[in-house]
Amino acid sequence: MSGKNLLKRERVAFIQQKLDQLYPETPIPLDHKDPYTLLVAVLLSAQCTDERVNQVTPSLWQLADNPADMAQVPVEKIQEVIRPCGLSPQKSRAISRLSQILVNEYHGQVPENMAALETLPGVGHKTASVVMSQAFGHPAFPVDTHIHRLAQRWGLTSGKNVAQTEKDLKRLFPREHWNKLHLQIIFYGREYCTARGCDGTVCEICTTCYPNRKKPKKTKKA
Repeated sequence: MSGKNLLKRERVAFIQQKLDQLYPETPIPLDHKDPYTLLVAVLLSAQCTDERVNQVTPSLWQLADNPADMAQVPVEKIQEVIRPCGLSPQKSRAISRLSQILVNEYHGQVPENMAALETLPGVGHKTASVVMSQAFGHPAFPVDTHIHRLAQRWGLTSGKNVAQTEKDLKRLFPREHWNKLHLQIIFYGREYCTARGCDGTVCEICTTCYPNRKKPKKTKKA
């Protein structure tokens, strides 16, 4: 495979094969027990590591682990517990308000509906996509900073924005692989193709796809 850069379809096939080989299992990185605890954990993970979220959520679940109970907890108390995750004023208000909405409008259940999820406080398209794919098993391709960066390094998107990256990846990979692939790319981005450790010329996928690449691949931020 060395010598010339791979065509896009060859890159797609190699990436899929390599990621399946490295990550045959894709455990969800955020600890949770149901759609509600996953929704809150994903909301907390914005601009925060999964490890930190997993350290904080046990104390939060002791306060409340369902919408009805969480809706009764004062926002200040939620903020106190989640402070290590950053952005705690906004996140605590969002958790409190979305819990109240779930109780009042959805019988205390997380809706299995993308549009409904996106209307909840603190829940954007990416968070809704994660919940749809990981809690309910619907095909979705949530794009985080790792995926946005790697898709550009691998020549799968122009990286204009995360919405474009998501559209491009959905077009290139079979629908039945999206949920697993989303996690596989995140794992690979953390382990091999990191923001500083690989500039598009270091890791195995980058060097296999682009053996002729001599300069670092500049990527646009999400």
